[in-house]
Amino acid sequence: MKELPVINDHKTQIEHLEKELQEAKKRLAAVRKEMPPREVGEYTFKTWRGAPVTLASLFGKRDELMVIHNMGKQCPYCTLWADGFNGIYKHLDNRAPFVVISNDRYVVQRTFGKGLGWKFKMVSSYGTSFFKDMGFAGPKGEPWPGVSTFKRTSDGKIWQVASAGFGPWDDYCVTWPLIDLLPRGINEWEPKYKY
Repeated sequence: MKELPVINDHKTQIEHLEKELQEAKKRLAAVRKEMPPREVGEYTFKTWRGAPVTLASLFGKRDELMVIHNMGKQCPYCTLWADGFNGIYKHLDNRAPFVVISNDRYVVQRTFGKGLGWKFKMVSSYGTSFFKDMGFAGPKGEPWPGVSTFKRTSDGKIWQVASAGFGPWDDYCVTWPLIDLLPRGINEWEPKYKY
């Protein structure tokens, strides 16, 4: 059996950088927890069946909520993220209610989501200022992807406690770092609706 070449210098450098990255992530999490929460108002969305549902009702009987801001049918990148959540949403929802929201009309959202086999809860924010108010809208009002977490206090008030944007190589999609381990890396690869 042929011996593998010694790569200690590269391996040591990689391990060092990975440790630095882990420490930076811990510091980032600590700074996020220090940010004061921001009170938000009530919003009414639509379920896949077209029924109205309020932001407060998405909490159910719990006091924490995780909302994924998804750009909807227009974005194959957001579809990639949502496909990944489809496999882990039960774990997330066990910890706190997990909801994906987009600006697509509920009928479009339902047809698109069902066609992709999405099983997580989705609501439509069409006609509301939710994306903009939560900090996930561009200069022309176009939706941006990301996540917001909320808490509900005993007086019924809702607070946005943290948020993060989504993009290639973020911590919320496993696809990018795995593909980047290949010999040619990302190599201009982009997600598609169908392969």
